[in-house]
Amino acid sequence: MPELQEIKRTLSRIEKLEREVNLKQLQINSLLTITQAINENVAADGLFNMYNSFLRWEIGIRKMALFFKESGKWECMSSSGIEETLLDHDINAELTRFRSKQGLENSDHPLFREFDLVIPVMHKNEPIAYAFIGGFGDEDDVYNKVQFVTTITNVIAVAIENKRLFKQQLRQEVLNREVEVAAEIQRTLVPSHLPSSKHYQLSSIYKPHFAVGGDYYDVVEFPEGSIAFCIADITGKGVSAALLMANFQANFHALITRRPTLEEIVHEMNAAVHRVTQGDKFITLFLAKYNTSDRTLQYINAGHAPPLLLTKDEVIPLKTGCTVLGWLPELPFLEVGNISLDDETLIFSYTDGLTDIRNKSGEEFSEEKLIHFLRENALSSAKELNTRLLAHIESFRERQPYPDDITVLTCKVFNNQ
Repeated sequence: MPELQEIKRTLSRIEKLEREVNLKQLQINSLLTITQAINENVAADGLFNMYNSFLRWEIGIRKMALFFKESGKWECMSSSGIEETLLDHDINAELTRFRSKQGLENSDHPLFREFDLVIPVMHKNEPIAYAFIGGFGDEDDVYNKVQFVTTITNVIAVAIENKRLFKQQLRQEVLNREVEVAAEIQRTLVPSHLPSSKHYQLSSIYKPHFAVGGDYYDVVEFPEGSIAFCIADITGKGVSAALLMANFQANFHALITRRPTLEEIVHEMNAAVHRVTQGDKFITLFLAKYNTSDRTLQYINAGHAPPLLLTKDEVIPLKTGCTVLGWLPELPFLEVGNISLDDETLIFSYTDGLTDIRNKSGEEFSEEKLIHFLRENALSSAKELNTRLLAHIESFRERQPYPDDITVLTCKVFNNQ
């Protein structure tokens, strides 16, 4: 009889080994199938379904739930063996405490206590997935099953994360291309050449903070020698600002060629901007017209940083005008400024990115400092003044970053009657 008992024990060991071999073979086949699916770029939903099927039918996991982060929140992407209502519980705050594999036998959370074990998948010390498994029987080879579930969960999680990163990279490449196109559009909107005559000189500085900025300037010369010029600051940056700038420029050129009054131009520009933005964005604008025959300057300041008019005797901030464009469907007030220019005059218009520049001590390049610089360089040509200004602000900012777009339009007018 002892021989019979030994035979039974041997058969039992053989059967156990056969089960272990079969399980190992099953695991290998499952991993090969998953790997092939990943190589064939099967969609995430397909991988989740395969994961669920392997755990339920081939590994015999009775309860499981797999969580991934979607739009900043942990969402259950696949589950089996538990009531759907349990998945409605918000577990985002609870998951952060799981940094390694651990049992859940003492958990009091209504969802967690349905499972025996949680398996976090970590990437660069951050969790990218959580697998909850449970429902093990007395006959289960728990250790081997957990080892396999850990392996296959890591494989699936890394594959899904790679898909997410790849899509993110594609979106970034598309965005980069859109920004490149917007920058190209923007470069065509600002003048590549500024007119000049014995009556005036013009020079500009145009430094977008990012690839695509929200600043704009333009100059239009009329046959009799007069000029109209403007500088504007569009809220926002990027592609949306470039598109609004393109719309703004098209409207400005269409209006200015009809030769209406400055008041009519500004009213129509305000209505056009509001139609496009519905008040969500607005534009500050300084628009001026210089008549060379009688040396008069007409202007409207629509909420823009006041340009500075410098003569040998005084500095005049050009503030007269109205509120910003596009905020309201109709401008509640508007006044046109008129100035006679008897002597050589500097008209310096800029966007507030210039005076927002700071040095290492946090000191701003304020309007006061700007006026001091302009007084010291008022006798320079428009181009030379801008060249010196660039060197001056480079020295002032002490390698601190530019806070915003910087645009300058410098106009000098002469008494050449």
